[in-house]
Amino acid sequence: MELQVLKIDGTQSGKTVVLDEKVFGVTPNDHAIWLDVTQYLANQRQGTAKTKDRSEVAYSTKKLGRQKGGGGARHGSIKANIFVGGGRAHGPRPRTYEFKLNKKVKQLARVSALSYKAQANAITVVEPFTMDAPKTKEFLGIISALKAGDRKVLFILPEISQNIYLSSRNLPEVSVITVDEINTYNIMNAYSLVLVDGVQDILASRVNR
Repeated sequence: MELQVLKIDGTQSGKTVVLDEKVFGVTPNDHAIWLDVTQYLANQRQGTAKTKDRSEVAYSTKKLGRQKGGGGARHGSIKANIFVGGGRAHGPRPRTYEFKLNKKVKQLARVSALSYKAQANAITVVEPFTMDAPKTKEFLGIISALKAGDRKVLFILPEISQNIYLSSRNLPEVSVITVDEINTYNIMNAYSLVLVDGVQDILASRVNR
C-alpha cells in the first residue's frame, strides 16, 4: 500500500512511502485481537476489591436463641450473611487478573489491527516535525490540516517529543504515543492513525526480524 507523505499544513511533500504488507496487509485475525485487548484491559484492573466475611465483621459471638423450641430457624451467629451487617458470603478477595499471552499472538493482533486501519484508509503519514513550545492550539491546527477526523486520533511518534505530547494532553480525542508504546487496544480504540514518517519502518523491522 502506497501513501503520500504530508506536511503539517496538509499539503503533499512530494514523497511517498510503501507500507509493508506483513504489517499493514495481512488478513486480520479477530480472535487474536480479542485476546490481546482482553489481556490489556485485564492488566489495568487493580484487583483490590475486598469484602468482610463472617469471621471479620465486628459483632457479638453470642448464640441468638436456644437451639430448639423457639419456633424459628436455629441461628448460631448474628455474623451470618443473612443478617443485616453480617459478613458477605463468597465476596471478592484481592487477586490479580493478569494472564499470559504468547508473543506471536500479540504480534498477530497488532498487525491485524493495523491492517484493519489500512483497509479503512484510516492511516495518514506526516513528515517529521518539531514544536518549539507546548501549544495546544497549534497542534490542533496540525490535526485539522491533516484531516485526521473529528473522532479519536492516535498520533504515533518514532521517539518521545515532550512539546508534542504536552500540546495534545488537553485534547480528549487525541492520543500521542511513541512507537514503543503501541498496542492493539489503542490502535482499535482510535478512529484514525497519524504516523510520523519512519514509524512504519520501525514497525516493519520488528515484525520481520
